[in-house]
Amino acid sequence: MSSVHEVGGHKLTLLRSGTEYFPQLFAAIHAARHTIYLETYIFAADQTGRLLKAALESAAARDVSVHVLLDGFGSAELPPAWLGEMRMLGVKVLWFRPELARWSLRRHRLRRLHRKLVVIDGRIAFVGGINILDESQEARLDYAVQVQGEVVAQITHAVRSLWRLVSWTHLRKSGLPRERMVPSAQQHDVAFLIRDNLRHRRDIEHAYLRAIKHARSEIVIANAYFLPGRRFRRFLLAAARRGVRVVLLLQGKMEYRLQHYATLALYEDLLLAGMEIYEYTPSFLHAKVAVIDGEWATVGSSNIDPFSLLMAREANIIVKDNGFAAGLRGDLLEAITHGGKRVMSSDLQHRALWGRIVLRISYAVVRFLTGISGYAHRRDDF
Repeated sequence: MSSVHEVGGHKLTLLRSGTEYFPQLFAAIHAARHTIYLETYIFAADQTGRLLKAALESAAARDVSVHVLLDGFGSAELPPAWLGEMRMLGVKVLWFRPELARWSLRRHRLRRLHRKLVVIDGRIAFVGGINILDESQEARLDYAVQVQGEVVAQITHAVRSLWRLVSWTHLRKSGLPRERMVPSAQQHDVAFLIRDNLRHRRDIEHAYLRAIKHARSEIVIANAYFLPGRRFRRFLLAAARRGVRVVLLLQGKMEYRLQHYATLALYEDLLLAGMEIYEYTPSFLHAKVAVIDGEWATVGSSNIDPFSLLMAREANIIVKDNGFAAGLRGDLLEAITHGGKRVMSSDLQHRALWGRIVLRISYAVVRFLTGISGYAHRRDDF
C-alpha cells in the first residue's frame, strides 16, 4: 500500500503495518550520517528487535550519535544483556520511568511513554503507532508515516527535549545545547501534535473534536482501544444525528478483557445514533487513525481512551490533503470489506441479561479506576 504524497512542501509516505514500516526504517537508519533518535513503548527481544539493535549498533560504530528512549513498562522485558551490548557499542539508552508497579494507580506511574517516534539526521522522521515488535506470525493492522519537510524540525525538537528531560531526571548530562522553541504548525497542511502533562494535555483530543465538529459527510475512525469520554461521544453522536456517516473500525479480537467489555457497553448508544461499527478480526487491530470528509487525516500513537487522552505521552501527525486522506480512507475501507464484521443492533438484543450486566460493570469499573487515578479532572473526561 505504501504511497507517497507531496503536501505543503512535505513528502509523506503512508506505511501499513510492520511489513512496510520496518524496511523503510532500517534503510533510513543504515543511511544515517549524524544523529538518530528513537522513542518507543515496546522494544521486544525478537527477530525484529534483534535486527533493529544491530542497525543501531552499526550506526553508532560509524560515529552516528544514537539515542534510544524506552518506556519502563512497555519494554520491561528487554534483556539487560541487550542493553549492556548496545551501550558498550556506543548506543545511548535511557528509560522513561523505569520504576515499575504494575498494579499501582499512583499518578506518576501511569504517565507512560506511548509515542513511537524516530528522527534521523533532523531531516527524516517516522510518526505512528507501530512498536518494535515481530509481526512475522500475525501482522497487526497499524500505520505510520515517513515524513520529510519543515515539520521534522518540530519532531526533532520534541524528541531532543524529552531526551534532555529524562537525562536530567537520571542525573546525567544530556550533552545537548539548549534549543529555541519551534513554533507550532497546527494551522498548516501538515501538523505534528503531542500529548503530555504540561502545555499539551489536550492538543490531540482537541484536534479530533474540531474536525468532528466541522465534519460534513463522513467520519472514519480505526482505533485499537476505543473508549471515549462523554464529551468526545457527544461530538460523535451530534455528527451522526446531523447526517454525517460515522464509521468505526474497532478491535474484534479480545486483548484486554476489562477494556474490551467496557467498549462493548458503548455499542448500543452508538448504533442507535446511526453509526456503523465493524470489528476487525483477521488479526489484532493496533491502528490509531482517522479520516474526515476525505480531506483531514491523522496517524499516530494516540488511542481514543483514558490512557492515551489523559495519561500517556502521545504523538500524532495531522494531514489536510485529499490525496493522503483518500489513500488512508481507501485502505481502511478495504480492511473493513475484507476483515470487518459489522455489528448490528439485533446482535445486541440477543445478548443474555448476565452478559449485559458484565459489560455495564466493566464500564463502571474503568470509569472508577480513571477517577481515582486523579486524571479525570471533569465529568466529561470519562
